Amino acid sequence: MRHVDFSPLYRSTVGFDRLFTMLDSLGQPDQAQTYPPYNIERTGENAYRITMAVAGFDETELSIEAREHTLTIKGEKSEDKAEENQFLHRGIAKRAFERRFQLADHVEIKSASLKNGLLHIDLTREIPEAAKPRRIDITSVASQPKQIEAQNL
Repeated sequence: MRHVDFSPLYRSTVGFDRLFTMLDSLGQPDQAQTYPPYNIERTGENAYRITMAVAGFDETELSIEAREHTLTIKGEKSEDKAEENQFLHRGIAKRAFERRFQLADHVEIKSASLKNGLLHIDLTREIPEAAKPRRIDITSVASQPKQIEAQNL
């Protein structure tokens, strides 16, 4: 495993510590989760979709929460206390899960739907007008009209 030292970048950047922490955590294999499987798609210029395979879960057993740039999806399977069937092989997982996604600035959740065992979460990035680049017109000094100051008489 290769470790990257971000300390030189800390000297010349402000407010990027969250990014460096995320990059550090990506290189740690013990945090790699494989259940449930998911896809992240770009569906438009500023639109994204997370699709997660949650076979066996219904809407009441899933929760989605967005808080401070983190999207958390939890699944908690309710246990059937009176199971009538004896399983010879159980290949469909009934285990609980929690999956977290780091969201960029201005990314908001638009909708979530569950269909055919797939949880779809649609996200959009909506940059506010104040954060968008704006063009500044340059005027020359000669083209500006002179102001006449009123004198006290």
